[in-house]
Amino acid sequence: MDFCTAGSIPRTKLAEFFRRRWGSTKMVIASGIYECTELAGFGVLDEEGEIVGLITYVLRGDECEVTSLDSLRERQGLGTALLEKVEQVALENGCRVLRLTTTNDNLPALKFYQKRGFVLHRLLPGAVERSREIKPEIPLLGVDGIPIRDEIELVKILK
Repeated sequence: MDFCTAGSIPRTKLAEFFRRRWGSTKMVIASGIYECTELAGFGVLDEEGEIVGLITYVLRGDECEVTSLDSLRERQGLGTALLEKVEQVALENGCRVLRLTTTNDNLPALKFYQKRGFVLHRLLPGAVERSREIKPEIPLLGVDGIPIRDEIELVKILK
């Protein structure tokens, strides 16, 4: 699998990808507000140069926070490979913790992350409702029609 840095992907292509997948280029989670096109990360492009996988992250002291992970080719190892790439960067930068947030509706993500060594760390009731005040594009309903209300933080202790 050939990775490229998110910074090497044209910013207009990144912006289009985030708007299509997340409603805007802005990511609003309990840890902060992020302009996704400016974050560090890795992507995987198809033969036509289109993004088929992308992960972004922020390094803070001894922690690395994954701010987004998208795989357009599910069940092919792409999401896992991107996550492992960020874990490698985190270790190289002296991080002891890999952190990420998902929402209460996203049961597939909860399953995915727990199978890769993450544990539930913190429930943030009503966090998404507060985020909608900043980013109204966040939908009311998510996976399988479940109302999106809360954030769930997961962590993985790095060796």
